Amino acid sequence: MASRKASQPKRDSGDKYSILLPTYNERENLPLIVWLLVKYFGESGYNYEIIVIDDGSPDGTLEVAEQLQKIYGEDKILLRPRATKLGLGTAYIHGIKHATGNFVIIMDADLSHHPKFIPEFIKKQKEGDYDLVSGTRYQGNGGVYGWDLRRKLISRGANFLSQVLLRPGASDLTGSFRLYKKAVLESLVERCVSKGYVFQMEMIVRARQLNYTIGEVPISFVDRVYGESKLGGNEIVSFVKGLITLFATT
Repeated sequence: MASRKASQPKRDSGDKYSILLPTYNERENLPLIVWLLVKYFGESGYNYEIIVIDDGSPDGTLEVAEQLQKIYGEDKILLRPRATKLGLGTAYIHGIKHATGNFVIIMDADLSHHPKFIPEFIKKQKEGDYDLVSGTRYQGNGGVYGWDLRRKLISRGANFLSQVLLRPGASDLTGSFRLYKKAVLESLVERCVSKGYVFQMEMIVRARQLNYTIGEVPISFVDRVYGESKLGGNEIVSFVKGLITLFATT
């Protein structure tokens, strides 16, 4: 296929945004999220790259990513796969090593996080020169759509308990849609010891400890359309253990 080179309004800013997309069995979602990222970055004119970190997906996610790279170009789609499933935190560490932007955006690849909010993240960051900007489901017009009552109660309960115990200075501690200054993200990752879903929570707690500034943007979180949720009983137990550990050590 010929590479698609869409004309873009150029920004005077020298900023570049590296989007990290950890994937595991996301072959249906990946083409859509990549298309949306290309669309919104193309409209905004900001320089960007999309780094796909696939953890040995058996469903052919990597093969789909290779086709997307042919469509959009190797300068925009970088493939940095790993042989097996090693966890979310290490996926970000792996991705940062290959990021050439001075800002890094982390988000889910399952369409739960819509790229339409990214220009708002960038605007917010520039307004206050924030070290990181986090999407929040619990402020302003933010919200959650597509979850049943049980899942909503688990999420609200986890966030409430985290707020009480850790006082992180952010309204959505368990979210995973964020923009970081690359140097800040590298500093935080070096200090974080958690894995899985607790990793996101620890990142905010460590940011507070280091006096990094945090901005927030209300987002709409939409449950995945394709594939199965990665949240199960083991993840909930790990979250509780991680929360207790953070409370005891921070």
